[in-house]
Parts: sequence; structure tokens; C-alpha cells
Amino acid sequence: MTTRNSDRFIFAFNRIEKSLEKISGLSSYMSFQRLIDKSKHLNAVIRKFERDLRECGDLRNAIVHNRTDIEYAIAEPHDDIVELIEYIDRELSKPVTVGDMFLRKVHILQATDTLASGLKLIREKKFNQIPIYQSNKFIGLVTATGITYWLADNMTDEIISREMPTLLDIYSHEKQKNTYRFIRMDLSVYEAEEYFKKSVAEGKRLEALLITESGRPEEKLLGIITPLDLMKID
Repeated sequence: MTTRNSDRFIFAFNRIEKSLEKISGLSSYMSFQRLIDKSKHLNAVIRKFERDLRECGDLRNAIVHNRTDIEYAIAEPHDDIVELIEYIDRELSKPVTVGDMFLRKVHILQATDTLASGLKLIREKKFNQIPIYQSNKFIGLVTATGITYWLADNMTDEIISREMPTLLDIYSHEKQKNTYRFIRMDLSVYEAEEYFKKSVAEGKRLEALLITESGRPEEKLLGIITPLDLMKID
């Protein structure tokens, strides 16, 4: 027997409601809308799907409160609505983390390496940011913008200096050095997305999120998220 869309919808809705109660610490006597109000400040998945959740709450009320028989539902949700609420349920139960999606081999260079090494990496790997280290200590990100500023500062009478700079020399020409943030590998992808959105809203430049096990810079770099990677989240 095929499960009706209304039954699938209610099952997922009830699971979400339990998740909201757990996140918010509020009892089941609270309304679904109140649970959202409380939980959205504590969970990025809820913030991401707040509007959808509120609309699902209205639909659930229409289905449940207008039933005249246990086998009768006044409305059968469309397939896409059922798939959406089941997706939100899964994301709340086991959110996708940056570790799930963005762990990869990270190419780093030493601050004493030359610009030529950096340009080779940019050409071969199509990178826009290069993490540089002094031994095992993270120094910062060398970007295309920093390289451009170095070229501008080292050009006289339309002649560019032939001296090959180190990546530390390039980094010293970065106008904004704090353009990254370290994050832990179990952070949800929605929280990562919010970091970029917040930086745009504040008029700040965030070049990359750097993933380590616990979000500490002294740990091994496990992955990098750039603004272009946001397309993978949506």
C-alpha cells in the first residue's frame, strides 16, 4: 500500500517538532511557531529554512485540525512539499558538515617560497588564495589582489622590478590581512554559509574559511571553503 503524502508530511513534521523541542529546550506544549522563534537563534539549519518551516506549520494545521475521519485528510501535499519537509528533517537530524563536503588535500607554501612557486600553483590548480606558513605556523593568505598590489608598488617608469619576491613579500602588500576564519570540521555547512553572508552585510572581505579538526590555526589544515564553493551548499 502506497503511503499517502499527508502521512509522510505529518511523520516528518512530528520529527521536526521533536528536534525543535530538543534544540530550544521548550516543552511540547509550545506552539510550532514559538519553537521556531526560540530555535532559530541556536541552529543554522532552522535559520536557513525558517520560512519553509513556518509555511509547513500552517499546512500541518490545515491537515490535522480539519480532519473529519482518521483516514481523511483535507489536503494532500504536493510531492515537492513532502520532499522538502523530509529533507529539512534529515538536515536537522544529521546536518551536513563542512568536513563531509569540503575536506580535501590542501596545497600550502612556505613564506620563504618565491612568487614563481605561487604563480605555478595558481596556474595549475586554479587557486585564488594560497595559505602560507613559516614552518608549521600559519601566516596568512596570499591572494591575487596582494600580487597585484605588489606589482603596482614595484613598478617604476612602466618597468616592473626583476627581483623575484618571496610570498612573505607579497603578503606584506595585502591591504586586508584578516580575510579568513578558522572553523572546526564538524561545523554545519549552513553556519559556514552564514559567515560569508555576514561578511558581505558588514562590508568586509572574507576570502576563505579554513578547516581544521577543532578550528584552531595550529592544527593541520584539512580543507578550504571559498565564496564560490557556496554553490555546492545550495
